[in-house]
Amino acid sequence: MALSPDRKMVYVALGDDDAVAQVEVATRTLRATIPVGRDPEQVAVSPDGKILYVSNEATSSATAVDLATGRTLFVGAVGTEPEGVGITPDGRKLYVTGESTDDVTVLDARSGKILRTLKVGARPRWVAFSPDGLRAYITGEVGGDVSVLDVTSDKLTARISIANGQTKPDGVVVSPDGKRVYVAEGRGASVTVIDPGTNKVVGRIAVGNRPWGIAISPDGKRIYTANGASNDVSVIDCEANKAIARVPVGQKPYGVLYVP
Repeated sequence: MALSPDRKMVYVALGDDDAVAQVEVATRTLRATIPVGRDPEQVAVSPDGKILYVSNEATSSATAVDLATGRTLFVGAVGTEPEGVGITPDGRKLYVTGESTDDVTVLDARSGKILRTLKVGARPRWVAFSPDGLRAYITGEVGGDVSVLDVTSDKLTARISIANGQTKPDGVVVSPDGKRVYVAEGRGASVTVIDPGTNKVVGRIAVGNRPWGIAISPDGKRIYTANGASNDVSVIDCEANKAIARVPVGQKPYGVLYVP
């Protein structure tokens, strides 16, 4: 899922329908179903709210769609089985993870031209950026690590191991002040806390079973994880560094999105 910059619309990937649903926040109603190519996995919206980006797993591509017209702007080739898709804060570059090729493809967000392809941890999943747009964080589900990329040069600068028994890193978010990176550990049933200044793990927070998706509030005070195996959402107090609630939801929740 992705939220529009004006916080009025939520975009949801519909993998079986080769489309993305546009849901109005205020009325909680489906406003449109947007064709986006085969098997969309994840979605992102440009900072100006004009372009929708999706990763198309079945075709190893990324698609950009003009939200005003529904017109496809480009379809760019990326790594095999693309999953994560992230747009840099300045809206200039698109990062797409290739699960089976263990890489990240960097595309020009306007033209779809490939700028660089980088090897990262095994089975890369999600992409998150530091607030200043200088670093990208890529989770490696099989590698049990987080790859840190310099966005200016598009080069790998660090690999942070978060191996913790059954850890399978999936979702990742960066705090609004840029001082912490939080990683949903999947089978590890916890959230890893990383200090981006040192690229070291500085803590772990126990949550529900199989946390996949993760979201953080704009004020940085709360984190939410979608726990696929325990059918609930954990609420984390970031100052106390602990989970303070678990909320039952539907079966096998995968994603969670914070809407102010």
